[in-house]
Amino acid sequence: MDKRSITGLVLIFLILIGFSYLNKPSQEQVEAAKRRSDSLALVKAEQEKEIMERQALELQNEKQIANESDSDQNLESSSFASALKGKNRFITLENDLIRLKISTRGGAIYSAEVKDYQRYDQEPLVLFGDDKNVFGLQFWGNNNNVETHKLHFTPDRADSIIIAGSSSQSLTMRLAAGESSYIDYVYTIHPESHIIDFDVRFTNMGSIFPANVNAVDMIWDMYSPQLEKNADKESEYTNIAYRLSAGDFDELNPRNDEDTEDVPNRIKWIGYKQQFFSTFLISEENFLNARLSTTKLLDGENIKRLTSRIAIPIDNANKDEHSMSMYFGPNHFNTLKSYEHGFEDVVPLGSWIIRWINRYVIIFLFDLLDNRIASYGLIILLLTIIIKVVLFPLTYKSYLSQAKMRVLKPRIDVISAKYPKKEDAMKKQQATMDLYKKAGVSPMGGCLPMLIQFPFLIAMFRFFPASFELRQESFLWAEDLSTYDSILNLPFDIPFYGAHVSLFTILMAVTMFFSSRMTSGQMADSNAQMPGMKFMMLYMMPVMMLFLFNKFPAGLSYYYFLSNVITLGQTLLIRRTVDDEALLKKLNENAKKPQKKSKFQERLETMAKQQQVQKKGKK
Repeated sequence: MDKRSITGLVLIFLILIGFSYLNKPSQEQVEAAKRRSDSLALVKAEQEKEIMERQALELQNEKQIANESDSDQNLESSSFASALKGKNRFITLENDLIRLKISTRGGAIYSAEVKDYQRYDQEPLVLFGDDKNVFGLQFWGNNNNVETHKLHFTPDRADSIIIAGSSSQSLTMRLAAGESSYIDYVYTIHPESHIIDFDVRFTNMGSIFPANVNAVDMIWDMYSPQLEKNADKESEYTNIAYRLSAGDFDELNPRNDEDTEDVPNRIKWIGYKQQFFSTFLISEENFLNARLSTTKLLDGENIKRLTSRIAIPIDNANKDEHSMSMYFGPNHFNTLKSYEHGFEDVVPLGSWIIRWINRYVIIFLFDLLDNRIASYGLIILLLTIIIKVVLFPLTYKSYLSQAKMRVLKPRIDVISAKYPKKEDAMKKQQATMDLYKKAGVSPMGGCLPMLIQFPFLIAMFRFFPASFELRQESFLWAEDLSTYDSILNLPFDIPFYGAHVSLFTILMAVTMFFSSRMTSGQMADSNAQMPGMKFMMLYMMPVMMLFLFNKFPAGLSYYYFLSNVITLGQTLLIRRTVDDEALLKKLNENAKKPQKKSKFQERLETMAKQQQVQKKGKK
């Protein structure tokens, strides 16, 4: 084995190890798979447990209602007595991009609508807007548990609608805690911006808070509504993400039905991420810590419940201000990046080299084409052609290596006939490697170019489901390239497949079959040694991809379909340019040339000679 072959083997080993590490299932995924394989008895036990938990929850809710009633009665004799009752009304803050409704009960944002976008059912796109949502402070004051979302705030303006047209506009919501003590929520909305300023100000609260208080909790409880067609896929992206003050980005596990995490470090921002839209809460001074949790719902209206308990620092309860801001908008990579808070990390582009390819190659090309072409179907076509042309030298090299192996197969068969016994396997392998070496053929020469292309395939697999540009963009029969296309809705659900038929997925599977069939002829030697490989690649893989991709975005299936078609065309073109007889003649000429020893072989021979000299010297 020469140096090139050894280097190829080492590189392939490192690449496989790297991809195995990047794509290995998490502990949570392993546990989830284990749960799915449990017996019917365990399922029944889980159902009984669920009934008991529901009963316990109902009892807890009854106690909570009673406690809230007692708390309200206690607050009636506190500094917040005047805020217990009041008529709720809404004040609208809006600019060209967003519309926010502020409730006087709680003083918080009741709903957030992102203009110019719609839900999958063509209704206005409201990121949240439910009476169950909670946003407010919770602290111990006047020896009582105070929850500001239950109290009434007073606005400083009589306007019902405040529009930031050519200049910024502000609204102050005040919670009175006595004659001269109060908490202000100050909202400032700017023209043509997805971000608003949100400041919390404490005035003369020293007599209300306990002595030496250094923080209060902010409760942020949001029910994330279904905004996209595929609720299951949307659930995989709906999650809580955050960035620490040190710059590290992290998020909870979106595939867990329930997940909770305590973050003890200072936090720069916390984001409630949906598939294509997000809400961020950013702190200028950093949050002290937080407890984050997600609960999967999928009840037909909401995807998940996202909850945070966030510690806000207080330096001086009599006069203090915590400056924050909030983002309400799309998960468009360049839009998120423009705000310079690192929001773009919530776009799931993969990790390591996959994210690098997406961020600096795929997104660059996509934006370049997007600025010149209106149809996203044509953009995907041109993007596919560009990638396949750039990678064509690797495709050609891989085909040429396979062709060399094919024309040498008769000689390999002679070697196999010469060493038919199992105990001669080493001799057979050595003779085969000697033949490859003399002919100048590397057994790994066809695999390495394909492995180098592999990151691009994975990058596109991550790019299309996360691409905001494809959302609600139609092409041919696909109404929305960001979700599955359906040409037929079935009256029943097929396990692992679904209740619809995706035409782009069918086309992808068919072209994969023909591409594999054409390639299998090139790998005759491999197929002879591993007969199950041909069946796997030719039949099993297309069927598996048919089931796997049926619920995937149409844009992704369309891309792989185009990629397969172009691969077929490239293979036919290469076949016309590669003459097997001329190739065999060249290999025979290589075999007649004196073989240059690699440096590794030269070192081995030198060491062997030195050992022989030492043995003779001892004699």
